[in-house]
Amino acid sequence: MQIGGISKYVIEIHTKDDIVKAFNFVREKNLPFYFLGAGANTFGTDEGFSGAIILNKILGITEIPDGEFNVSGGEKWDDFVSFIVERGYSGVECLAGIPGTVGAAPVQNIGAYGQEVKDTILSVEVFDFKTGKFKTLEKAECDFSYRHSIFNSNERGRYFILSVNFKLKKGEVEGELYNSLQRYLDENGISSRDPKIIAEAVRKIRDSKLPKPEEEASSGSFFKNVYVSEDKVAELDERGIPHHGTKVNTGWLIENAGLKGKDFYGFKVSDKAALVLINESATSYSDLEKAVEEISKAVEEKFGFSLEQEPNVIGLEQK
Repeated sequence: MQIGGISKYVIEIHTKDDIVKAFNFVREKNLPFYFLGAGANTFGTDEGFSGAIILNKILGITEIPDGEFNVSGGEKWDDFVSFIVERGYSGVECLAGIPGTVGAAPVQNIGAYGQEVKDTILSVEVFDFKTGKFKTLEKAECDFSYRHSIFNSNERGRYFILSVNFKLKKGEVEGELYNSLQRYLDENGISSRDPKIIAEAVRKIRDSKLPKPEEEASSGSFFKNVYVSEDKVAELDERGIPHHGTKVNTGWLIENAGLKGKDFYGFKVSDKAALVLINESATSYSDLEKAVEEISKAVEEKFGFSLEQEPNVIGLEQK
């Protein structure tokens, strides 16, 4: 997002030995610390960070029989998706094009076009900064739900993710596809359910809507989608608010509050995808705070929904 101060220390982790050394370093100096992958979904406060940012640079993909894969946390997520679909496996093709690392994927339980990464995860190998030991967390222990896991909630900052174990299915993509994805396939005369073809379609859709972080200062989808209880679905229909089950597209809310393309304190609501904020001229975290407050207030006044941001903030979450 091109805002925020500097960090006192940055430590790169390339091996298991490195993470043990980092653990001893922050413990001896009594430093706050923050785990980071590629930083695609993270920004910092103006004050900077007085501790150590610990960067995951561990690489490696190991294919195990029967569609299982062990993938190191520092691998780029989209590289892993390409690796999988090239081999004819399905399960993560709709998550193509998402920036960031494999180690960051379970933290937010990344999702797109009807898929969530939790549906392919078997377990997560971690280093526990509470006990100083390596351990494996089974899927059930990770408490996955929409954009949620133990890694970004009650155990935030405890586990450094070394690798993730996935289970994928060989063959074509099955089941009903997300509406916007199916519409794109129909409009382009694509009938194939090959995971490689679906992944490429998803990338093209994303490229048409979402700015690349390395080209425009953004952190992808800034606001989480809104979820309502089952008894509120009929009310959504009465009010003419489109929804996918109990999920309301927050981008639609922002756009229909008249905010698409508008500038707030140097942050522009993308005119392609209203969920995205682009830093065009802002210079501080306080500018972002003011922009988020104004956007959220406008949506709440129009529709009665409270917005929640998706990106993490270094400097507010010191351990």
